[in-house]
This record gives sequence, structure tokens and C-alpha cells, in this order.
Amino acid sequence: MLIIGLSGLEPTAAERAQLAAPQVSGVILFKRNFVTRKQVTALIGEIRKLRGDEFLVSVDQEGGMVQRFREGFTELPALAQIGARYDADPQHALARAEEHAWLMASEMRAIGVDLSFAPVLDLARGNRAIGTRAFDARPEVVSELGLAYARGMRLAGMAATPKHFPGHGSVPEDTHVDRAVDTRGLETIRTEDLVPFADAIVAGVEGVMMAHVVYPRVDAKPAGYSRVWIADILRAELGFKGVVFSDDISMAAAADEGGIAARVEAHHAAGCDLILACRPEVVDEALAATNGAVPLDPRRLASLLGGVAQDWDEMVDNPQRRRFVENMGKLGNLR
Repeated sequence: MLIIGLSGLEPTAAERAQLAAPQVSGVILFKRNFVTRKQVTALIGEIRKLRGDEFLVSVDQEGGMVQRFREGFTELPALAQIGARYDADPQHALARAEEHAWLMASEMRAIGVDLSFAPVLDLARGNRAIGTRAFDARPEVVSELGLAYARGMRLAGMAATPKHFPGHGSVPEDTHVDRAVDTRGLETIRTEDLVPFADAIVAGVEGVMMAHVVYPRVDAKPAGYSRVWIADILRAELGFKGVVFSDDISMAAAADEGGIAARVEAHHAAGCDLILACRPEVVDEALAATNGAVPLDPRRLASLLGGVAQDWDEMVDNPQRRRFVENMGKLGNLR
């Protein structure tokens, strides 16, 4: 039930033991785990030797300011660059969204990454953590572009995992460093931030990542700790059948529930299927808190694992890819 982070460019002896723990279903990689494409491919291969192909390797490879792997990979523009083209030519923007997703996902699949947590479906309304990561401020535009993005990911053999449910874009605080509170009522959220998520769920996205934001007029707990948001709204009202991810339990806004063990238990009790322990220093506590827990059903995990992928040289030797890379360059690189 855990997705864990590693400290460096290869697993330490202690991290090998952590990766082998039965309650660990996957790993999430960061900039600290990357120097070159060759090195990170070798790291992923080492992880596969330890746990096999039925183990989720994930990353945040969004583009713009959140792109963990850069050297040797396409420099992906921020999603806001795509959204900025929508009013002038919606079809142009939709095509660029699908191409962006295909490039990102095909490159990740070629090196053995199963899942990039994408697309961002938060509204671009001034949040300090979201910023240019979001397509647009309008729910209907984010919805259209998000669906195009999910199509592009699937064409490259990658599941879609939109974030951060039910919407992180309408509060200013960055939940990495601050507690965030959204005082709007549920009906307002339903007609605004929830719209892109509801449409993505209808389209069959395989995963959803929760926000660490508190919506006190709906529930006193942050969304990832809330059975109201997960069981009642995401599952029962919106009909989501896929895998629910927590956001990182290391983040400042996750501290509402207390220490690491309490955070893990609160996420699990609320209905999160997979819990992210991204900082290496919290992994041992998270493992202790989940000792003896039942891992996620392999059949559910399988929905997130990458499809058949080309190797890097085959993927690069594709005229369509070259055209997509050129199109990304024309969008620019806003971070």
C-alpha cells in the first residue's frame, strides 16, 4: 500500500530492504535520483531485479517547472503554454495536449517508468504550487485539454492519474510548506473545480491523486484524509472505480493528523489505496505503520502498470515523434 522514495542514484542496502517489504507496491523517482538517461534506466533496471515487473515505477514528469528527468529527454513546456492557445484555436490546443502527453509517456515507458502522475486538472487560479502546471482557469477548458492529455498518455501505453482531487487551484497556499484551507461550499466546488475530474472519471481514468487541502464546509479533514471526499463524493457520487493515491505524507499540509504513522493510518482509513512516502527519512516509519497490512490487490495495481513499450532507439526513430518535438519547441518553455 506504499509508494516510497529513494535517496540517491542507486538503492542503498537499507533501501533494498525497504523495496523488498511486502507492503511496498512501488517507488517514485525524483530529480535527486537522476543524472543521465543511462543512469536512471540502470536504476529502474535494478529496482526491477529486486521486485519484478509487477512493481509500480512512477515519477512526476509534467513538463515546465515539474520535470524530474531533463538531460536526454524532451524539454516539455508547461501545460499553461497549451492552455494559452485554446482561445485562438481550440483544436490546435487539443492536438498539442495530446502530443505533449504522448511524448512524455512514450519517453517514460521507453526507460521502464510505468506512471507519471498526470494530468494536472487543477484550475489556474493563482495557487503558488500549481502556477503554470495548470492548463487554464476555466473548468470546461481544463476538462477538454485534460481529456486530450489522457488520450495521449494511453496511446503511449500509460495510465492516466489526474491530480489533485477535488481541486488545489483555488487557494493560494502551497501544501508542500503550508496548511491550505478552501472555504467554498460543495455546490460551488461541484460547478468549478470538480468538473474536469468528473469528466475524466467518465472517460475511465485509472487513478486519482488527492489534495492535502481542507474544505471545512464539506469536511474538517484534508481531502486525502476524508471519507466524505473519497467514499461519498469520489466513489459513490462520481462513480470512480480506480486507484486512489494520497499526496506525499511528507508535506507540511499532511501534518494535520500528527506523525507519520498517524498520517498513514488516516489515509488508509479514508480510503486511499496507495500512500506516497516520498522523502527517504519517513519511509521506515511508514513501513512500521503498515507492517502486516494487506497490499493492494495485484489486479488493481495491474491497471496502473505500463503497457508494451518500444525501446529508446525504436521510439526515437519515429517521424511522428520528431514532428511532436518540433511542436513542443514552438510552444516555448514557461516554468
